[in-house]
Amino acid sequence: MIPFQNGPNSNHLILELCAYNIQSCRIADRAGAGRIELCSNPSQGGVTPSYGLVKYALEHISIPVFPMIRPRGGGFVYDADEVAIMKKDILLCRDMGCVGIATGVQLATGGIDTETMKHIVEWAYPMEVTCHKVFDVTPDGFQSLEDLIAAGCKRILTSGLQKTAVDGASMLSQLVAVAAGRITIMPGGSVRSSNITQLVQETGAKEFHSSGLTGQSQLYVADQDEVREMAGKLKH
Repeated sequence: MIPFQNGPNSNHLILELCAYNIQSCRIADRAGAGRIELCSNPSQGGVTPSYGLVKYALEHISIPVFPMIRPRGGGFVYDADEVAIMKKDILLCRDMGCVGIATGVQLATGGIDTETMKHIVEWAYPMEVTCHKVFDVTPDGFQSLEDLIAAGCKRILTSGLQKTAVDGASMLSQLVAVAAGRITIMPGGSVRSSNITQLVQETGAKEFHSSGLTGQSQLYVADQDEVREMAGKLKH
Protein backbone atom coordinates (compact mmCIF):
# COMPACT_ATOMS: atom_id res chain seq x y z
CA MET A 1 0.00 0.00 0.00
CA ILE A 2 1.38 3.43 -0.97
CA PRO A 3 1.27 5.85 1.99
CA PHE A 4 -0.93 8.88 1.56
CA GLN A 5 1.33 11.93 1.61
CA ASN A 6 -0.90 14.94 2.30
CA GLY A 7 -0.12 15.40 5.99
CA PRO A 8 -0.04 18.43 8.29
CA ASN A 9 3.52 19.28 7.31
CA SER A 10 2.79 19.42 3.59
CA ASN A 11 2.65 22.84 1.90
CA HIS A 12 0.21 21.48 -0.67
CA LEU A 13 -3.35 22.81 -0.37
CA ILE A 14 -5.99 20.23 -1.26
CA LEU A 15 -9.73 19.94 -1.60
CA GLU A 16 -11.54 16.91 -0.20
CA LEU A 17 -14.91 16.35 -1.85
CA CYS A 18 -17.72 14.72 0.09
CA ALA A 19 -19.28 12.39 -2.49
CA TYR A 20 -22.60 10.62 -2.05
CA ASN A 21 -22.44 8.71 -5.35
CA ILE A 22 -20.08 7.57 -8.10
CA GLN A 23 -21.00 10.54 -10.26
CA SER A 24 -19.59 12.93 -7.67
CA CYS A 25 -16.47 10.74 -7.38
CA ARG A 26 -15.84 11.08 -11.09
CA ILE A 27 -16.36 14.85 -10.89
CA ALA A 28 -13.90 15.07 -7.99
CA ASP A 29 -11.35 13.08 -9.98
CA ARG A 30 -11.51 15.14 -13.15
CA ALA A 31 -12.09 18.58 -11.58
CA GLY A 32 -8.97 18.66 -9.42
CA ALA A 33 -10.00 17.49 -5.94
CA GLY A 34 -7.27 15.75 -3.98
CA ARG A 35 -9.33 13.26 -2.01
CA ILE A 36 -12.87 11.90 -1.66
CA GLU A 37 -14.87 11.28 1.49
CA LEU A 38 -17.30 8.65 0.26
CA CYS A 39 -20.70 8.38 1.96
CA SER A 40 -24.23 7.23 1.39
CA ASN A 41 -27.56 8.66 2.56
CA PRO A 42 -27.11 12.45 2.47
CA SER A 43 -30.43 12.97 4.26
CA GLN A 44 -28.78 11.47 7.35
CA GLY A 45 -25.59 13.51 6.93
CA GLY A 46 -23.73 10.57 5.44
CA VAL A 47 -23.39 6.94 6.55
CA THR A 48 -21.21 3.99 5.54
CA PRO A 49 -21.37 3.43 1.76
CA SER A 50 -21.98 0.00 0.29
CA TYR A 51 -19.21 -2.47 -0.46
CA GLY A 52 -20.05 -2.20 -4.14
CA LEU A 53 -19.74 1.59 -4.21
CA VAL A 54 -16.42 1.57 -2.36
CA LYS A 55 -15.01 -1.19 -4.55
CA TYR A 56 -16.16 0.46 -7.77
CA ALA A 57 -14.72 3.82 -6.72
CA LEU A 58 -11.36 2.25 -5.90
CA GLU A 59 -11.32 0.59 -9.32
CA HIS A 60 -12.26 3.68 -11.32
CA ILE A 61 -11.07 6.76 -9.40
CA SER A 62 -7.44 7.85 -9.33
CA ILE A 63 -7.46 9.98 -6.15
CA PRO A 64 -7.65 8.62 -2.57
CA VAL A 65 -11.08 7.43 -1.41
CA PHE A 66 -11.88 7.64 2.32
CA PRO A 67 -15.15 5.83 3.09
CA MET A 68 -17.29 7.13 5.93
CA ILE A 69 -17.62 4.61 8.76
CA ARG A 70 -20.93 5.49 10.39
CA PRO A 71 -23.45 2.71 10.96
CA ARG A 72 -26.53 4.94 11.14
CA GLY A 73 -27.74 8.52 11.20
CA GLY A 74 -28.53 10.37 14.38
CA GLY A 75 -25.99 10.82 17.15
CA PHE A 76 -22.48 9.45 17.53
CA VAL A 77 -22.85 7.43 20.75
CA TYR A 78 -22.67 3.78 19.73
CA ASP A 79 -23.34 0.56 21.61
CA ALA A 80 -21.15 -2.55 21.47
CA ASP A 81 -23.04 -4.05 18.54
CA GLU A 82 -22.64 -0.89 16.47
CA VAL A 83 -18.92 -0.66 17.26
CA ALA A 84 -18.53 -4.30 16.21
CA ILE A 85 -20.24 -3.50 12.90
CA MET A 86 -17.95 -0.49 12.44
CA LYS A 87 -14.93 -2.73 13.01
CA LYS A 88 -16.07 -5.10 10.27
CA ASP A 89 -16.57 -2.19 7.85
CA ILE A 90 -13.13 -0.78 8.75
CA LEU A 91 -11.40 -4.11 8.15
CA LEU A 92 -13.25 -4.49 4.86
CA CYS A 93 -12.10 -1.04 3.70
CA ARG A 94 -8.54 -1.88 4.73
CA ASP A 95 -8.62 -5.19 2.87
CA MET A 96 -10.00 -3.48 -0.25
CA GLY A 97 -7.01 -1.14 -0.29
CA CYS A 98 -8.47 2.13 0.95
CA VAL A 99 -5.83 4.55 2.26
CA GLY A 100 -8.10 6.11 4.86
CA ILE A 101 -11.51 6.35 6.49
CA ALA A 102 -13.60 9.04 8.17
CA THR A 103 -15.36 8.26 11.43
CA GLY A 104 -15.99 9.43 14.97
CA VAL A 105 -17.37 8.20 18.29
CA GLN A 106 -18.72 10.26 21.19
CA LEU A 107 -19.22 9.49 24.86
CA ALA A 108 -22.67 9.87 26.39
CA THR A 109 -21.19 12.73 28.42
CA GLY A 110 -20.38 14.60 25.20
CA GLY A 111 -16.63 14.24 24.75
CA ILE A 112 -14.68 12.12 22.28
CA ASP A 113 -14.70 8.41 23.09
CA THR A 114 -10.92 8.28 23.10
CA GLU A 115 -10.61 4.59 23.92
CA THR A 116 -12.86 3.51 21.07
CA MET A 117 -11.06 5.91 18.72
CA LYS A 118 -7.75 4.32 19.72
CA HIS A 119 -9.17 0.91 18.83
CA ILE A 120 -10.43 2.27 15.51
CA VAL A 121 -6.97 3.63 14.65
CA GLU A 122 -5.49 0.21 15.49
CA TRP A 123 -8.08 -1.64 13.38
CA ALA A 124 -7.61 0.77 10.49
CA TYR A 125 -3.79 0.72 10.35
CA PRO A 126 -2.10 1.47 7.98
CA MET A 127 -5.09 3.53 6.81
CA GLU A 128 -5.35 7.13 7.98
CA VAL A 129 -8.27 8.01 10.25
CA THR A 130 -10.08 11.32 9.87
CA CYS A 131 -12.40 12.32 12.70
CA HIS A 132 -15.54 13.70 11.13
CA LYS A 133 -17.78 16.45 12.47
CA VAL A 134 -18.65 14.65 15.69
CA PHE A 135 -15.86 16.99 16.79
CA ASP A 136 -18.22 19.95 16.43
CA VAL A 137 -20.78 18.57 18.88
CA THR A 138 -18.27 18.00 21.67
CA PRO A 139 -18.25 20.54 24.52
CA ASP A 140 -14.56 21.49 24.43
CA GLY A 141 -12.80 21.69 21.07
CA PHE A 142 -9.31 21.97 22.54
CA GLN A 143 -9.80 18.92 24.76
CA SER A 144 -11.24 17.00 21.82
CA LEU A 145 -8.22 18.03 19.76
CA GLU A 146 -5.84 16.54 22.34
CA ASP A 147 -8.00 13.42 22.68
CA LEU A 148 -7.88 12.78 18.93
CA ILE A 149 -4.13 13.36 18.79
CA ALA A 150 -3.73 10.85 21.64
CA ALA A 151 -5.93 8.37 19.76
CA GLY A 152 -3.68 8.58 16.71
CA CYS A 153 -6.04 10.29 14.27
CA LYS A 154 -4.45 12.08 11.33
CA ARG A 155 -7.08 14.71 10.62
CA ILE A 156 -10.12 16.52 12.03
CA LEU A 157 -12.99 17.71 9.86
CA THR A 158 -14.51 20.70 11.62
CA SER A 159 -16.39 23.96 11.16
CA GLY A 160 -14.79 25.35 14.30
CA LEU A 161 -17.75 24.29 16.48
CA GLN A 162 -20.02 26.63 14.48
CA LYS A 163 -22.63 25.94 11.81
CA THR A 164 -20.30 26.93 8.97
CA ALA A 165 -16.55 27.15 8.52
CA VAL A 166 -16.78 30.88 7.86
CA ASP A 167 -18.59 31.38 11.19
CA GLY A 168 -15.96 29.24 12.89
CA ALA A 169 -12.92 30.76 11.15
CA SER A 170 -11.47 32.25 14.32
CA MET A 171 -11.73 28.94 16.19
CA LEU A 172 -10.32 27.08 13.19
CA SER A 173 -7.31 29.38 13.22
CA GLN A 174 -6.79 28.67 16.92
CA LEU A 175 -7.10 24.92 16.37
CA VAL A 176 -4.53 25.03 13.57
CA ALA A 177 -2.15 26.94 15.86
CA VAL A 178 -2.64 24.63 18.85
CA ALA A 179 -2.39 21.51 16.68
CA ALA A 180 1.03 22.77 15.56
CA GLY A 181 1.42 20.07 12.94
CA ARG A 182 0.48 17.21 15.25
CA ILE A 183 -2.78 16.65 13.38
CA THR A 184 -4.38 18.23 10.30
CA ILE A 185 -7.30 20.61 10.83
CA MET A 186 -9.59 20.47 7.79
CA PRO A 187 -12.28 23.17 7.62
CA GLY A 188 -15.65 22.00 6.32
CA GLY A 189 -19.20 23.31 6.48
CA SER A 190 -20.60 25.37 3.61
CA VAL A 191 -17.15 25.71 2.03
CA ARG A 192 -17.65 27.08 -1.47
CA SER A 193 -15.69 28.81 -4.22
CA SER A 194 -17.02 32.12 -2.90
CA ASN A 195 -15.32 31.74 0.49
CA ILE A 196 -12.50 29.22 0.16
CA THR A 197 -9.82 31.87 -0.42
CA GLN A 198 -11.04 33.73 2.66
CA LEU A 199 -10.82 30.52 4.69
CA VAL A 200 -7.27 29.85 3.50
CA GLN A 201 -6.25 33.32 4.62
CA GLU A 202 -8.14 33.36 7.93
CA THR A 203 -7.50 29.82 9.19
CA GLY A 204 -4.05 28.84 8.00
CA ALA A 205 -5.44 25.40 7.14
CA LYS A 206 -4.07 23.37 4.23
CA GLU A 207 -6.95 21.01 3.55
CA PHE A 208 -10.58 21.94 2.91
CA HIS A 209 -13.76 19.88 2.68
CA SER A 210 -16.84 20.55 0.57
CA SER A 211 -19.71 18.66 -1.03
CA GLY A 212 -19.50 20.88 -4.09
CA LEU A 213 -23.29 21.04 -4.12
CA THR A 214 -24.89 24.20 -5.49
CA GLY A 215 -28.32 25.32 -6.61
CA GLN A 216 -27.49 23.67 -9.93
CA SER A 217 -26.92 20.26 -8.34
CA GLN A 218 -29.42 17.46 -8.72
CA LEU A 219 -29.67 14.14 -6.85
CA TYR A 220 -26.78 15.19 -4.59
CA VAL A 221 -24.31 15.21 -7.47
CA ALA A 222 -21.51 17.77 -7.11
CA ASP A 223 -21.37 20.77 -9.44
CA GLN A 224 -18.30 20.17 -11.60
CA ASP A 225 -17.66 23.85 -12.29
CA GLU A 226 -17.85 24.62 -8.57
CA VAL A 227 -15.42 21.83 -7.70
CA ARG A 228 -13.01 22.92 -10.42
CA GLU A 229 -13.14 26.51 -9.21
CA MET A 230 -12.49 25.57 -5.58
CA ALA A 231 -9.62 23.27 -6.52
CA GLY A 232 -8.19 25.94 -8.79
CA LYS A 233 -8.22 28.55 -6.05
CA LEU A 234 -6.23 26.21 -3.81
CA LYS A 235 -3.55 25.86 -6.48
CA HIS A 236 -2.89 29.60 -6.84
